[in-house]
Amino acid sequence: MARREYGQGQAAEPPWGGARLANRQGPGRARRRDLTSSTPDALWASRSVRVLRPAAVACARLTRSVRGVRLLDQLDLTIRVGARALVVSEPPEAASLLLRILAGLTRAESGTIHIAGVSHADDSPDGWARRIGYVGPESGIYPWMSAREVLDLAGSLAGYEPDERRRRTEAMAERYRLRVRLDEPIRRGGQALAQRTALASAMLTDPEVVLLDEPLRASEPAERKRLLNLPGRRRTVLLASRFPASEADIVNEVVLLSLGKVVLHAPIRELEGHGIELSLRGIETLAVLKAEERAAAEAAAS
Repeated sequence: MARREYGQGQAAEPPWGGARLANRQGPGRARRRDLTSSTPDALWASRSVRVLRPAAVACARLTRSVRGVRLLDQLDLTIRVGARALVVSEPPEAASLLLRILAGLTRAESGTIHIAGVSHADDSPDGWARRIGYVGPESGIYPWMSAREVLDLAGSLAGYEPDERRRRTEAMAERYRLRVRLDEPIRRGGQALAQRTALASAMLTDPEVVLLDEPLRASEPAERKRLLNLPGRRRTVLLASRFPASEADIVNEVVLLSLGKVVLHAPIRELEGHGIELSLRGIETLAVLKAEERAAAEAAAS
């Protein structure tokens, strides 16, 4: 898996909303053997899956402060391959910060990350440029560009030849309903077109891990849900949202960050099983219930 150890600093976000990763292998570390979505089918079907711990994203001791506020504090988090994880936080900025760090757009002060099965940062066909997609709350697209130009640029940065770029551009135009305005300046279609184009450019490489920060807020709810139900049984999605109820039927698990730490990581069905609504208050309620259950179990065992 790609492994990053962090110092201070920040990377600029490209204007098309793509993700750049700064990875390096630390000395003296044993190699993890994790499955990724690119692992052959035969291995996925074998008993080895139980041994190889299929994780798409693994963070350990991740720490970052912003303007003197510790938003991530020795954070540990593992997301399995194929999960669709809703990430909510108090304060709300923490979830967005976590995704930007995972995308390589912001550096943590300390900690390590394994992500998407990449051994090191490079521009090779099997490298990180094609395995991770990021979409932020702002599209970052220049308004004079057309959707076709944005998609072609994304394909060029991923190292595709012109014929392959055209094929992938056509496929994304069809899926994300860009064809009618494919050659118009983005500004003519407003925020909805810009956001759909940013998502299409992130998906152009068929990434294994997709990081979504408040995506497609300018789209109609039904259309937004259709577009965010990303195909791919082994594709892993992390979606940061301040409006959890709007993510129903898109995610299958929830992560709650509080005071810089993970205080809940649970399947959505646990909310349903307790009759709790998918909202920030409901997620916090489940976190309290789970903490009380753990405390009771520890007391009974002592």
